Amino acid sequence: MPPFWIVIRQLVEIEEQMATSKKVITREEWEKRLNDVKIRKEDMNKLVMNFLVTEGYVEAAEKFRMESGTEPDIDLATITDRMAVKKAVQCGNVEDAIEKVNDLNPEILDTNPQLFFHLQQQRLIELIRNGKVEEALEFAQEELAPRGEENQSFLEELERTVALLAFEDVSNCPVGELMDISQRLKTASEVNAAILTSQSHEKDPKLPSLLKMLIWAQNQLDEKAAYPRINDLSNATLEDPTV
Repeated sequence: MPPFWIVIRQLVEIEEQMATSKKVITREEWEKRLNDVKIRKEDMNKLVMNFLVTEGYVEAAEKFRMESGTEPDIDLATITDRMAVKKAVQCGNVEDAIEKVNDLNPEILDTNPQLFFHLQQQRLIELIRNGKVEEALEFAQEELAPRGEENQSFLEELERTVALLAFEDVSNCPVGELMDISQRLKTASEVNAAILTSQSHEKDPKLPSLLKMLIWAQNQLDEKAAYPRINDLSNATLEDPTV
């Protein structure tokens, strides 16, 4: 037998030994351990409210407040204003969004030059989308170019955006993704996070972070044990361990 096949066979045998040496935790034992972990209903309610408030589901947050007695940590009325800004960006009405942000808190854009640049960049993209070439060039030169001179990363983003004008069919453009709706959503999320931060609220909901921690913890545990795993986070069903 050639030497390299001997090495491969040895590696396979080692992996099999490691697999068989894993601790096996039965469903009954695992569920008992889960039941031993006590989580207060109040903490779960706060987690739900945090998600509703951060993501801007104002009606759901109000209904949940009434049903559970869980008070949000910010005035729910401010959610409506924040969502109006987010919706304006998502619809391409960037100028309107900027006005709304300034009505909420002028310091948000005054103290966040990157956010302001990205909003202005989105305005340029919308002008290009609407075929207003001359207006787009003028806007880029007067509003964005001076900021690009002060910041190299801004200049690179401006150059990528202006490159859209060189293509009649942006689907064949190397930077065509700037015209996708996903770019609007990205800018809207950035504005949303900035408003939340200005209101001393977390910019991201806690629930997705906890789910990421769950996935990480399961991946770590996979190396040491076979146990009932949650593979589908949408229904959180435990699947029996594979040995």
